Amino acid sequence: MKTKLDIEARSQLFTEARTYNSWGNEPLSDETLMEIYELAKWGPTAANSNPARFLFVRSPEGKTRLIKHLSPGNVEKTQSAPVCVIVAQDNEFYEFMPQLFPSRDMKAAFTDKPDLIEETGTRSSTLQGAYLMLAARSLGYDVGPMSGFNNASLDADFFPDGRWKSNFLINLGHGTSDGLFERNPRLEFDQACRLV
Repeated sequence: MKTKLDIEARSQLFTEARTYNSWGNEPLSDETLMEIYELAKWGPTAANSNPARFLFVRSPEGKTRLIKHLSPGNVEKTQSAPVCVIVAQDNEFYEFMPQLFPSRDMKAAFTDKPDLIEETGTRSSTLQGAYLMLAARSLGYDVGPMSGFNNASLDADFFPDGRWKSNFLINLGHGTSDGLFERNPRLEFDQACRLV
């Protein structure tokens, strides 16, 4: 039987965690990014497909390229973040199915099925981006997930071969209270849930 996480752990992951808009300047090392991924990779995906791909943009050159594709409201927060993660999906994720699901021929289940590839890739890469956020929070980092960018121009710039396709972005580092809004309410159980 699993034990319940203590209140401090739950607060760090959920109730006190925030979407940050400004950032401290402490860089994130390769080892830190690897540690975050090593936790995030264990989240479940459809048929263990693992379609998400993560591009960690942290160099000045990479940030300059990325900024061109952002909505104006996302520019400053992304410039100040130590890392901006482009969460993408691999349109040919099924090529890895023999490695990821060795007990059955799951590659054949996806081959030449573009609608299934798109549906599975979008759903599971979104889940994997969420797992990455929780992994980062569990290691003491803050996140700022966002849309607000031009997917088509970003993909043409960063993924010109068309195999990867951007889903959403996550700023990553140690957040600061500058520009942090009051926390907005959430729906109550009876508003969002039904029991059958």
